Amino acid sequence: MVKKYTVIDRIDAIVKWIILIIVGVFTAFPFLWMVVSAFKTKEEIMDTSKFLPQSLHWENFITVIFNSPIPRYIVNSLLISLAIVFIQIITGALIAYAIVFMKFKGRGILFGIIMVTYMLPTAATYIPSYIILANHQLLNTYTGLIISSSVSIFGIFLLRQAFMQVPSAMVEAAQIDGASHFRILHLVVFPMTKSSFITFGLMSFIASYNNYMWPSLITNDSDKYMVSQGLRSFFIEGGAYGTEWSLVMAASAVIVIPLLIMFAFAQKWFIDGIGGDTGVKG
Repeated sequence: MVKKYTVIDRIDAIVKWIILIIVGVFTAFPFLWMVVSAFKTKEEIMDTSKFLPQSLHWENFITVIFNSPIPRYIVNSLLISLAIVFIQIITGALIAYAIVFMKFKGRGILFGIIMVTYMLPTAATYIPSYIILANHQLLNTYTGLIISSSVSIFGIFLLRQAFMQVPSAMVEAAQIDGASHFRILHLVVFPMTKSSFITFGLMSFIASYNNYMWPSLITNDSDKYMVSQGLRSFFIEGGAYGTEWSLVMAASAVIVIPLLIMFAFAQKWFIDGIGGDTGVKG
């Protein structure tokens, strides 16, 4: 039976679309402005009376890609972020699995303690973390950057919530068949909660890729800079181009490309994970 839409339903739909379009324009405009400015000259950027450039200045991107350290910063960020995501997924999955499926005294208290640490301001951990890395000679190293971010409290919480939707009967059946905990996690739990893993991995990657404050505190070698540090140091803080905003915009556009590619491929699972769809059917 075809549903009949009343005038009120149509007006309601039109109003919703108008609101969504307005919000979408406001959300996308900064990104659009950055891309358009990347094709302008410095003088055109300063001229607020014109939005579009008179001609496309591709030399801004050529300069950024071939005559600046931005590609090196992108490679650093990609390698470090991927390593952090890999380790955080492993540690988060193991801890969440233990809290949900393993029976031991105090597991509720353990989870409570883990969540309490989530309420701590990130800045409160900087000094003790810095001292620990300094005592182990890990300052200004890739290893220090990766190890200091090897556990995500948010990841533990997200995966725990996903694991709780896995039927315990399936886990118990696998245990009766003689499967180890690692095998159960790999072959039973992971396939049923894949969306949550991908969602956490993408969110962790974005956070690590864009991280600025902590890497700035423990690294002072420009060869080890991540993109946020490198962009600020090279283009803004009296670097080689100073206030050449056309190059700043071109570099910013290039830096965003890996994030756009990852989101384009993981969009389906990311939306499912955010919406609470773990793939488990009730």
